[in-house]
Amino acid sequence: MTPAQTQPLAGFTVGVTAARRAEELGGLLERKGAAVCYAPTMRTVVLADDTELRRVTRRLVDAAPDVAVVTTGVGFRGWLEAAGGWELHAGLVEALGRARILARGPKSRGAIKAAGLTEAWSPASESSDEVLEHLLGAGVGGLRIAVQLHGEPLPEFIDALRRGGAEVVAVPVYRWEPPQDLAPVDRLIEDTLDGRVDAISFTSAPAAAGLLRRADQIAAADALLQRLRSDVLAACVGPVTAGPLVARDVPTVQPERSRVGPLVRLIAAELSRCGDQ
Repeated sequence: MTPAQTQPLAGFTVGVTAARRAEELGGLLERKGAAVCYAPTMRTVVLADDTELRRVTRRLVDAAPDVAVVTTGVGFRGWLEAAGGWELHAGLVEALGRARILARGPKSRGAIKAAGLTEAWSPASESSDEVLEHLLGAGVGGLRIAVQLHGEPLPEFIDALRRGGAEVVAVPVYRWEPPQDLAPVDRLIEDTLDGRVDAISFTSAPAAAGLLRRADQIAAADALLQRLRSDVLAACVGPVTAGPLVARDVPTVQPERSRVGPLVRLIAAELSRCGDQ
């Protein structure tokens, strides 16, 4: 292969907004020659007020779901631990045992197994977008689906299921908050405005929303949106992730499969094509 084929991203800079799996994504980009700007835009925080979680747990114990989506291992374990404090642990495990359980990734699968349960399916990508694709592909009409949230409400994910005819029960285990150190995010925004960033990658809707929220806070949103609408590629792992950007009229590109590998290949193809023009 020629150098251009092995390192199609040489000379390009790509922003990585992910907190989870940032090193994996960045490593794939770097192997294709990209300079990577790491700027996690969100972090997870366990809920201090568990009133809503208790209400939802009781609801699921009383009426078991047909499908349960487990998005994170730490969130699932925290949910079961909280249920134990309310003497609902056995009832919750029994209810989930009657459901078809989907695990978003290996940590979710581990937590499910530790609870004595078994997942029916899990995507290789650890992506909410691929979970949604799988559910809609199988059909969700008339199903009761419990979705363990992994931060923000995931409106695009939940709305898509409801449009498909499902009853969705959202389980709020913890929330997303801005990172404790905002300097990397501010540098990414500044570098983007100054023309030093060619693409920004997004692997979750909260990460996309977090970048836009920070730009709003530092009065840089209009300029950032102008860049994203013109000469900076917004690459999202799937439609759920793209939701906050699409809502602000930002064009996005998404791979056919909601996985990190195809996302990197798409970024390489798109930037190489732009560089050839």
